[in-house]
Amino acid sequence: MFEAPTIAEFLADSNLASTLPATLLLAWTLLLVLVDLFAGEEREHWTPIFAGIGLVLSFLATLFVYAPAEGEQIALYGMFIADAFTGFLNMVILVATLIAILMSWDYLKRAGVHRGEYYILTLLSSAGAMFMVAANDLIAVFVALELLSIPLYILAAFRSIKNDGSDLALKSEESGMKYFILGAFSSAFLVFGAALVYGATGSTNIPQIVQTAQLVVGGATTASFYLLVGTALLIVGLGFKVAVVPFHMWTPDVYEGAPTPVTALMSVTAKIGGFAALLRVLVTALSVLVLTEGDAPAWQATATLIAILTLILGNFVAIAQRSLKRLLAYSSIAHAGYIMVAVAAAGSAGVIDAATQSALVYILAYMFTNLGAFAVVMTIEREDGSGGNIDDITGLARSRPLLAMAMTIFMLSLTGIPLTAGFVGKFMVFASAVQAGLFGLAIIGVLTSVVSAFYYMRVVVNMYLRDSSADAQPALETPYVRWAINIALAGTLVFGIFYPLATNLVSMVSIA
Repeated sequence: MFEAPTIAEFLADSNLASTLPATLLLAWTLLLVLVDLFAGEEREHWTPIFAGIGLVLSFLATLFVYAPAEGEQIALYGMFIADAFTGFLNMVILVATLIAILMSWDYLKRAGVHRGEYYILTLLSSAGAMFMVAANDLIAVFVALELLSIPLYILAAFRSIKNDGSDLALKSEESGMKYFILGAFSSAFLVFGAALVYGATGSTNIPQIVQTAQLVVGGATTASFYLLVGTALLIVGLGFKVAVVPFHMWTPDVYEGAPTPVTALMSVTAKIGGFAALLRVLVTALSVLVLTEGDAPAWQATATLIAILTLILGNFVAIAQRSLKRLLAYSSIAHAGYIMVAVAAAGSAGVIDAATQSALVYILAYMFTNLGAFAVVMTIEREDGSGGNIDDITGLARSRPLLAMAMTIFMLSLTGIPLTAGFVGKFMVFASAVQAGLFGLAIIGVLTSVVSAFYYMRVVVNMYLRDSSADAQPALETPYVRWAINIALAGTLVFGIFYPLATNLVSMVSIA
């Protein structure tokens, strides 16, 4: 006969204290709904402020819950894991969301779509990303992925709520629909893959999958086949979310059509959630998927091939782009390839921790650099939200030298030039690939970085070496946007010059 657990037993098994940063942000979002409802005409002012306060509180909770002395903690009946990996990525997500809110405040007013729902959806998506990086079960991965993705579908189409028939509103609506349809496909692949893994191992819990998979792998059995196919489908499902080749098709159109702050946010949070799940599933759960004794896991070759294709396509196609948002979209694809290099390297025994730590440092560097670049792009857009081509940034060094200097540093960091955070990230990723014996992959990574210098430096050349007939102040160079740029610039330089800060932050991370 079933006996309901006592309150004490429920609290002990659920260990809700370990989930505090994510659950606090989720609860604060629900409170924000009430604030937006009753704030009246002041909601445009108070809703973003309360959203920022919620992010700060969640950040402080992360510092408290994920202190090194606490170690690994399991919560929500084994579906949630609180460790150094989760804590680090939580901090990255929260800082990224705060920068995105600073970018959004005046942008939404200028676009005529300032609604409290925007900030509510933003916090919901960030909470989904936080639950995703802590997911210790395939079901939890799926639920968190939907909490991350569904608000982003709506945010991508947010300009269409103005319903003025403009090209920007139509592009935003198209962006949301494309993202939604392809996101639904990716979710279907993920669920089907999880079902096959469950059929092979009898569990969706990652630690239990590890134990059962060791017994399944190696034999010519149906279970072994299901596990192999299920792993492939999981890679496909998560590959869509992180925009690696050949699952990248949605990225340029969605990035270009979505409001610029939303594009900036999704370029970071979706990648963090997707790559965190990839590392949890492949490295933690399926590192035992070795088909021949002495070889690396079966998924390492697939990850290597995906990384190579992503690096080549993302960097070479970016050369032909005239729109800065499309250029940064293909750049985002290329940077997913660099993180995928670390995922592939994590398939080699003895390199797992180093490769995982290099992926986290790269994500940190990419977060600051990419958000800063999008913030600068946003400042050169016209009052109606149009513009943002490479020609529109021409002569920026003469009219706004500090803004041009910031954009130059962001471009150098994306290229991987020393004394920037981007260099530290790339160096660690390539070093992990060399440690894993993936010399060809490391060489391709270095060569494609050289290729990327062409289109990044073209932006710098336009700002400094070409004159523009216009000498007006950028449309959206407001105090909030300057704060966003300054925070991103500080992160890019501090973690580039004082690189031990970044390496020390991830030194305790281990997911093997």
